[in-house]
Amino acid sequence: MKKLSEILHLEEVLEQLPKQCDRLIFIPHRYLHLFPLHALPVKESYLIDLFPNGVGYAPSCQLLQKVQLHQRPDFQSFFAIQNPTEDLYQNYEKDLGAVAAIKKQFSDTKILKQDQAKKSAILLGINENLHNVTLNEKLLKANSVFFFCHGYFNSNSPQDSGLQLADGNLTLADIITHFKLENCRLVTLSACETGLTDFTSTSDEYIGLPSGFLLAGSTNVVSSLWTVSATATALLMIKFYEELQQQSNIVLALNTAQCWLRDTTVKGFQDWLNHSSLSLVWQAQLNQYFTDNHENASTKPFISPFYWAAFCTIGKGV
Repeated sequence: MKKLSEILHLEEVLEQLPKQCDRLIFIPHRYLHLFPLHALPVKESYLIDLFPNGVGYAPSCQLLQKVQLHQRPDFQSFFAIQNPTEDLYQNYEKDLGAVAAIKKQFSDTKILKQDQAKKSAILLGINENLHNVTLNEKLLKANSVFFFCHGYFNSNSPQDSGLQLADGNLTLADIITHFKLENCRLVTLSACETGLTDFTSTSDEYIGLPSGFLLAGSTNVVSSLWTVSATATALLMIKFYEELQQQSNIVLALNTAQCWLRDTTVKGFQDWLNHSSLSLVWQAQLNQYFTDNHENASTKPFISPFYWAAFCTIGKGV
């Protein structure tokens, strides 16, 4: 990342920006979509620290303009896919209690867990019955849609990229064709490699899961660039949604949560856990995780960008 900053002449570019510029929106080209540009180092800090209203992304100028026209003021209803494949729920839930903690912040919620989290349950036309119609209606009305599952990117056929659900893969083609998220302000893809795109194309067309959800109607998508740490991701997501209770700026909420994850010590996490929205069982388990893995309470366990920089906010930003 340091070498990339030098190649991009980042410090020289930043000097040309007006002093009143407090927000940065990246529209990366080709291979630059693969990098966490918000984590580019600048002297003794990172780019994410230099803009008070956050650093976000857009797939293209056209999609940015499109989502800016949509108004999504509501943020009360929550629809989640949680641990849909057996490897995510055998023995213990791999989301570490994050979905249940986030759910508490919403007045209207629906969570499809484990083997109930099926593609056929949310896509009408596959298995259309009264129950599935009701689930689909809840998805259509949701202000926040959350996926905790496995994701994958198919570089040979980007439209076949997708999310692994209990009965099959929810692909980018499915999302573009069948999803209508006309009330959705935020889709969170808490999964691996959900932010990757077709970087082989020389056109400005952006092909990836984030663009699919934006085209489906959501104004913002949070997605990841690599295989992420389960513990770091659970903590980041809970803190991100806590921040969203305090402010409407989605970009800034994620950036704030990322800086918190990066800068917090073992003791700081343990103190936070005791007052978090996690259940007592998960508070105890995560406390034990820190005790077992870090002898020094002043250690910052997630200081590396590997842990905090994987996720990006793509879209309108608010």
